[in-house]
Amino acid sequence: MKRFYPVIRVFGVLLTGFSFTLLVPLLLSWLWQDGASSAYDEAFLATLASGLWLWWLTHRDRNELKVRDGFLLVVMVWTLFPAFACLPLIFHLHISFTDAYFEAVSGLTTTGATVLDHLDTLPRSINLWRGMLVWLGGMGLIVLAVAVLPLLGIGGRQMFKAETPGPMKDAQLTPRMTHTAKGLWAVYAGITLACVLGYRWAGMDWFDAVVHAFTTMGLGGFSSHDASFGYWNSPAVEAVAIVFMLLAGINFATHFLAVHGRSLRPYRHDPEVGWYFAVVLGSIVGIALYLYAHDVYADFPTALRFAAFNVVSIATTTGYANTDYALWPSFVPLWMLFLCSFATSAGSTGGGIKMMRAIILFKQVYRELMRAMHPKAVWLVRIGGTPVEAKILFAVLAFGFVYMVAVTTLTLVLSFSGLDSITAFSAVVASINNTGPGLGDVGPATTFASLSDFQTWVCTFAMLLGRLEIFTLLVVLTPAFWKK
Repeated sequence: MKRFYPVIRVFGVLLTGFSFTLLVPLLLSWLWQDGASSAYDEAFLATLASGLWLWWLTHRDRNELKVRDGFLLVVMVWTLFPAFACLPLIFHLHISFTDAYFEAVSGLTTTGATVLDHLDTLPRSINLWRGMLVWLGGMGLIVLAVAVLPLLGIGGRQMFKAETPGPMKDAQLTPRMTHTAKGLWAVYAGITLACVLGYRWAGMDWFDAVVHAFTTMGLGGFSSHDASFGYWNSPAVEAVAIVFMLLAGINFATHFLAVHGRSLRPYRHDPEVGWYFAVVLGSIVGIALYLYAHDVYADFPTALRFAAFNVVSIATTTGYANTDYALWPSFVPLWMLFLCSFATSAGSTGGGIKMMRAIILFKQVYRELMRAMHPKAVWLVRIGGTPVEAKILFAVLAFGFVYMVAVTTLTLVLSFSGLDSITAFSAVVASINNTGPGLGDVGPATTFASLSDFQTWVCTFAMLLGRLEIFTLLVVLTPAFWKK
């Protein structure tokens, strides 16, 4: 047990810091007199006491974190933080721990699936807390903590590599790790502020603008209204959402380099950006034409409006809706679910396997086809003109295989539990890609409340599996990880 003291010590520090985020909804609940303040003070005290207790038990251990410790710490953060984040929901809404934990995991993993209804009548502080969870989870609580942990003598490089998706694992944007974390969060916060102002300009009140800016930048479509963006029925509001969802789907390292260098060149040099916009924009036009051709909408501009918003929302794994797209011809929502599995960039706040892996998989398949026709030829998989190392190819292929196995296995488990095939498959895809709404009983016009406790836990596991990019969680679950 003592060998885990460094992990427990750091987790205690992180949990203590996380407890202070509860003071924001507590203060605002008191100012708004929305009746939920007692839920936050109890949750704050429980979270603060737990964090301080864990730190006190282990504070004399000054050993540095090892790589293996980083993986364990990340898993602890993403699985245990929701247990504290869900306390206000339990204390005020009196829902079960299963549903409250699902809601908190959905927020922190930026999934946006919900078991709550009557969102319009919830205390404003509850909706704000849900939005804050998405925003905090968007870039990862670990990355934020890296900026302050070195001040406490706690190393953060191992945690950053374990939590950060894709090629950013081995890329350091500035010489010092703290500068990297601060730079990423400064860009993240700056774009969020611009999003708030954009929503306010488009017609939202300040409260809705803040909540939806949080969930837009985190790409986790929690809303403060049951009708989501259908509540406003406003092309201007939808246009602002489209712009910022697209921005949040791009690698934040690219945003950081563009802001730092005051140049658009990083976007041109990012190999994912071109594919990202080509796939998303091409899908928008194609689906708009398909909807118009099938007389879903009377004119093409209307079809383009609804296609643009919902395709961008699902492709970027946000999960907003301005209409019940499950009523569209079945090809369209299925194509949108397909997009959410790979469209967003590595280093963004989106889910799925990421565009970088999809590009590598596509080029690897093409290489094998060429080698079949020309066995003696030398074909290299290149990204941005640079050959991809064999170990990266193998890792991406392994990830793709495990991803498909996970989707298939969890779909079979949900089907075994009694769900119909469309609901089971779409619930798993929406959860593991951190998208939110699926189809069938968990479509955009409904919630996940109809699921049994067992089915809810399966989807919760899928959300965690997707957010931790499968391997981070599976590594900790292997027996070899726990051997000395």
